[in-house]
Amino acid sequence: MKNERNFKDKKCLGYIMNPCPCGYFGSKEKSCHCSSYQIQKYRNRISGPLLDRIDIHLELAAIKTDDLVSYDFTAESSQAIKARVEAARLIQAERFRNEKIFFNSQMNHKQLRKFCNLEKSAKDLLQMAISHFSFSARAYDKILKVSRTIADLSGRENISAEDVSEAIQYRSLDKNLWV
Repeated sequence: MKNERNFKDKKCLGYIMNPCPCGYFGSKEKSCHCSSYQIQKYRNRISGPLLDRIDIHLELAAIKTDDLVSYDFTAESSQAIKARVEAARLIQAERFRNEKIFFNSQMNHKQLRKFCNLEKSAKDLLQMAISHFSFSARAYDKILKVSRTIADLSGRENISAEDVSEAIQYRSLDKNLWV
C-alpha cells in the first residue's frame, strides 16, 4: 500500500508492506505459515534500485494492546522535537548559504564530500557496514545524508559513529535479513 503526502514543494512517499504474505513473519504473537520461497518472492516485489532511492526504511514490530494502552507519555515533547528540527534547519540553511540547495537530502556527491566530515570511528564503521551488508554507492550516499541530519539534530559539527550507526539502522530492507 502506498501513502503519499505533499510537503510544500517536496513529495514524500511512504511504502507500507507486511514482512510476508500472511503478515506474521517475525511475530512473537502469531506464527507465520509462509514458506521461505513465498517470503522471498513477496519481498522481491520491491527492487533493490527502488530501495536505494528511499532514504529511510524501517521494520516495525506490532505493539501489544497492553503496551499500547499503558504507554508512558513521558518521552520528549513535540515542542522539544520541533525546536531541535528548527535548529537543524537553521544549521543547514547556514551550511548551504552559498549553494543551490537547502537541505541535506539535496546534496550531490561533491557536496557530500565537502559537508559530511566523519570522525575516524564513523569512517571505520561505515566502511565495515558497506562491506558487510554490500550496500550500493547510492545507499552509501543516503547513509551519509541521514547521518549528517542526525548530527545536525544533535548539534554536532562532525558526524560520529553513533550518527552513522543510527543511519545504518534505517536501511533495514537493504540487509536481506528477512529470510
